[in-house]
Amino acid sequence: MSLALAGATVAALPGQVPQARADSDTGSTVANVQVGLSITLSDLTAAFTLAGNPGQTVASGTGLPVTMRVTTNNFAGYSVTVQPQAANLVGAIAGNTDVVPVTLLQVRGPAQVAFTALSSATPLEVARKTAASDPAGDLISNDFQITVPFVRPDTYSGTLNYVATTL
Repeated sequence: MSLALAGATVAALPGQVPQARADSDTGSTVANVQVGLSITLSDLTAAFTLAGNPGQTVASGTGLPVTMRVTTNNFAGYSVTVQPQAANLVGAIAGNTDVVPVTLLQVRGPAQVAFTALSSATPLEVARKTAASDPAGDLISNDFQITVPFVRPDTYSGTLNYVATTL
């Protein structure tokens, strides 16, 4: 048996099949990883209490600060603000109509040298960094103080909203 291939003759031995030649080709592709901008505010202290009598100035101090963690990959950095949800802290006892104005509550964060009064009308910047955070996040703490007003004995509460924003 003989096979003709493009003018050549290949003889096959009886009982054998001619071997096919291996061939290959190459190509490539580009791998892209698109990374988005991310910012997270986590581990925020759930609540704190300042306790004192009318006329006393009480502070959270270094033992009871409000802490949080900010994590961002934004190399321009971030800002953290705090703003009370309402103009007054209200009492827990039914029938108590006394209130504590939030403007009496003061905060000091890394962005302030001295305590600064809160306002329900305007957010107050309490932290700023002009670089990305540590990969594990930046730990931020805020101290609070108040001069206790002359109101009925009660626990006066209000919500403080913290917002972390990329620069």
